Amino acid sequence: MKHSCCFKKHALFAMSKSWKTTAIVTIIVSLCLGALFVEAQTKIIRRALDDLIYDNKNHYLPCDKLPTAVEVNRVVHEHQNMVEAIKKVNPGLVGVEIDSTTCPGRTDLLIWYASHENRLEIEKIIGDDTFFGVPYRLSNR
Repeated sequence: MKHSCCFKKHALFAMSKSWKTTAIVTIIVSLCLGALFVEAQTKIIRRALDDLIYDNKNHYLPCDKLPTAVEVNRVVHEHQNMVEAIKKVNPGLVGVEIDSTTCPGRTDLLIWYASHENRLEIEKIIGDDTFFGVPYRLSNR
């Protein structure tokens, strides 16, 4: 009889341990799924990597939210003085391109530069999250 009592206690302990393991795994999986959902909505990890590690800035807009090439060309033409001011930040090492290769039929601006100091100057010149309504990306090359 004593032996069967110990067996019951051991079985209870084993079930309790199994339940704890299941609960911990469920919590970990839920946290991971929650983090994936938040990342998909906000791009917070991607933004941090781009900014802090790569010294880049991206707008993360889907192609259907980007303006047409006609619109971007018009804005760039109307603000050519601003484009030239950006290029003069570091001649030959800073450039402004209309990117039509990433999203067929849609475009944005790609501004590339050589250093973090260049990026800060460019952001100061633009002074907004868009270049007169046109989304832009900053790329440290």
